[in-house]
Amino acid sequence: MGIMQISKHNALHMAFLWPLFLLLLVQLLLTSGCSTLSPTPVKTTLAPQSSDNFRLGYTIQAGAFTDVEHAARLSSLLEKQGLNAYYFRHGSGLYKVRFGNYSSLQEANRQAETYLRAGLITDYYLVRPDSYALAKKNELGEDYLREQLLDTAADFVGIPYKWGSASQEDGFDCSGLAMAVYQLNGLDLPRTSKSQFHTGRPVAKDELKIGDLVFFATRGGKRITHVGIYAGNNTFIHAPRKGKQIETSSLSSSYFASRFMGARTYLGDS
Repeated sequence: MGIMQISKHNALHMAFLWPLFLLLLVQLLLTSGCSTLSPTPVKTTLAPQSSDNFRLGYTIQAGAFTDVEHAARLSSLLEKQGLNAYYFRHGSGLYKVRFGNYSSLQEANRQAETYLRAGLITDYYLVRPDSYALAKKNELGEDYLREQLLDTAADFVGIPYKWGSASQEDGFDCSGLAMAVYQLNGLDLPRTSKSQFHTGRPVAKDELKIGDLVFFATRGGKRITHVGIYAGNNTFIHAPRKGKQIETSSLSSSYFASRFMGARTYLGDS
């Protein structure tokens, strides 16, 4: 008798709980995106980034050298201090060095004075963000910024390339050229070609515009080890390897065509 009463009680209890169980199961499936019914993983993509996401702040400019070797030596010394330094040929014909990215004039000046006292630099000039081509993009348009990037890259052609003394991993050397060209125009790109590839927005090869970046796996496999700046007409400007002069090459050449891994843009708003 006692057993029969317990069984009836359990049966009534289960009859009461079963609808609630079904309701909870349906809610679980809905809130989980019905993953049990759709085993195919969802492909995610990075949100598009505009050029404003990479806006460069105040930078420090040092030196005025007639010999490129002296500029290269200073940039190498600063890189060993953990700074993303690069040298370039100024409109005056002299070689100068820039480094740093500071949010305020006061911070840039404070850091410059620190490097001055430490003997790393002997003089300096603070570059304001409104002096970059990026600051004029809204007024003059994106094409203006792209033209400035190309003109800047063209100014490097023929200059011996000697940056990236700290490491050659992940295309560290050649990526210094891309970083320098973009920073001179107000865009703070990552330092290595691998990072530049992963943070930029993908662009199809047949939709390339001047100023976009093209990437290669020059050591076999699929690891990004080289980057260049697209110059139009299926050509790009790049630093072949340390000690060689910066030059223009063709994407159609058998060497680069077989090693092409994709292109990225840091321009545009979407």
